Order: sequence, then structure tokens, then C-alpha cells
Amino acid sequence: MSKLNVKTKQQCKWDLVSLGEVMLRLDPGDERIATTRHFRVWEGGGEYNVARGLRRCFGLETATVTALADNPVGRLVEDLMLQGGVSQKYVRWVPHDGVGRTVRNGLNFTERGFGVRAALGCSDRGHTAASQLKPGDIDWQQIFSKDGARWFHTGGIFCALSETTPQVALEAMQAAKQSGAIVSYDLNYRASLWKSIGGKSKAQEVNRRLAPYVDVMLGNEEDFTAALGFSVSGLDEQHSKIETGGFKKMIEAVVKEYPSMAVIATTLRNAKTATRNDWGALCYHDGKFYEAPMREDLEIYDRVGGGDSFASGLIYGFMSGKDPQWSVECGAAHGALAMTTPGDTTMATLSEVLQAMSSRTARIER
Repeated sequence: MSKLNVKTKQQCKWDLVSLGEVMLRLDPGDERIATTRHFRVWEGGGEYNVARGLRRCFGLETATVTALADNPVGRLVEDLMLQGGVSQKYVRWVPHDGVGRTVRNGLNFTERGFGVRAALGCSDRGHTAASQLKPGDIDWQQIFSKDGARWFHTGGIFCALSETTPQVALEAMQAAKQSGAIVSYDLNYRASLWKSIGGKSKAQEVNRRLAPYVDVMLGNEEDFTAALGFSVSGLDEQHSKIETGGFKKMIEAVVKEYPSMAVIATTLRNAKTATRNDWGALCYHDGKFYEAPMREDLEIYDRVGGGDSFASGLIYGFMSGKDPQWSVECGAAHGALAMTTPGDTTMATLSEVLQAMSSRTARIER
């Protein structure tokens, strides 16, 4: 089992660079997508959310690689990203044709769910600028060898967008590895994205091709089964509860097949209702397992982005030289806090994360 060897900040302009689509999320608040008359907008995207969390909550220097159509919707996403503080130095702006026949920006309609009504997402992201990225479009040597990055993050959402996006991810991962950057990958299986291009078998083909380049693999129990093809004993039909023992055996199987992975981490969620979940996390590093204590009956305001915030907290721990136990607890606390506020991205502060790691109370701060 390999160990993480994170470069020092003095060697690099960026702590982390992410690759993925940044969409405009339309949020109906307490209402439903199909019946609302009002939407609030946020920016979001699985890979970008990790970079934003590291910037806003943990104070690290991050950048995102993506593409946007140059129209008012794209500029709205830009404006929201500016608030998040993630550098847009590597954003590729694509001329708009006027109506979106050839290129457009991704939209993501998401309602939060409540009680027995689950959260619901409806993506509208065909022919987007990010999905049309192809090998050679991005100067990875500039990013990793000249500017320098300590860590690179991408995932299965970006790779599901088109036939060319996995090729871009592979190109980026190879350049990152060559430069000595750590590579993390969140499987983030979305059945709706893979549905029209081959489903689970295609997802597994793509992810297995990329897995040998991954140092830190992230995902929940469904991700590892659907997106990587490993079976988990103890998983029920609804993927709502996982027996930790069965999941540990599955992780050991993953490590055996992909020995280059230094860390494998997952969130553990038992969704009792849309607004009450048991929430924990598990991390495998250097032959040992580390668990964040399960938070039972965690109250959820907006669950979208909880896994991304777990990832950014975990990455922050490893990047700042903390041990695996501290890192997984930081990730679990950050993910829990992110699900108490609206939108895909974190609104938590580092002090709140540290407080959540050390205390189970929500005593008022004055």
C-alpha cells in the first residue's frame, strides 16, 4: 500500500486544482420543481464543490478547470464562482451561437426533499461547454509543471458527460502524476448521466481505466458497486444502510486490485427520511481502517454537496499533515455542517468544523 507524499506549498501556486463542470443550480426552496414559481440560484458541481470547500472553509488556494458558454447564464455562474474565491484562471470560455444549438451551460434543478419525500434532481446539461472538452484543450503542463499544484481532483460526474471527458481526465491525471501531485477521484455515480451512454457497464469501463492513476479514491457504497463493479455484503436493496464489516471487505478487494491507491474513503449514510440521516465515514490508509463516529439522526436541511464537503475536509486533513483519524473526522464534520445550509457548497467555517469534531452539542455561540 502506497503512502501519500504531498508536496509543500512553497513548490506550488495551488493547493488543489479540480476538473469538472460547474452548473447553475436552480433551487425551489421549500417548494417543488414542477410546481414552484420561484427559484434561487447557486453554482455547483461535484468536482468544483471540493475546490470551493477548501478555499472558503479551509483557506487554501484552489483553482478549477472547466468550460462555460459565453452568454449571460455563463457570466452568472462566473459571478457566483467569484464569491466562492476559487480561481478561474483556467476556465475556458466558448463563444455562444445565440440559441445553444452547438454549446450551452449546464442547469441543475434540485429540490431538497422533506420527511418521506426524497430529494429530487433534474439535470439539463446536454451539449454543454464542459462536456465538449477534449484532449489538448487544456495546457496541463502549465498547470502542473509551471504553476504547480499539490493536489488534483476530478470524478465520475465529469467523466459521464461525453465520450471525450474521460480522455481529458486521463490526460490530466497523467500530467498530475508526472508532476508529483496527489490525484483524488470521487466515483459519484449518477445513473441519469450514464443511462444513455451504456449505463453501469460503461461507468465501470471508464472508472476502471482511470483507477490505476488514483491515489485517493472516494465514494459511497453504491458508487463502489455500480461505478467500479465491486460487490458489498450487507447492503440492502435501497442502498440505505451499510454494514461496516462488509464494506471493509470490499475496500480490501479494491486495494488488492489497485495497490497504487493510498487512501480509500467513504461516507456511511442511513437515510431514515430525507431530513433525518445517520451519518458517518470510513477511511482506509496504509493497511488500517479509521472511522468517524456515527452521528445518529442528523438533521438535514439540504443534503446535496454533503459528500463533496466530506471530501474537502478529508483532503484538508491529509494536505495539512494530520493523521488519517483526524482527517476522516474532519471530513465527516464538514459534510454534516454543509448539509445544514442550502446550496451545493459549504457555508461552514473552520472553527465550526473543529467545534463539530470535538462536541456533539449545538450550543449557541455569543
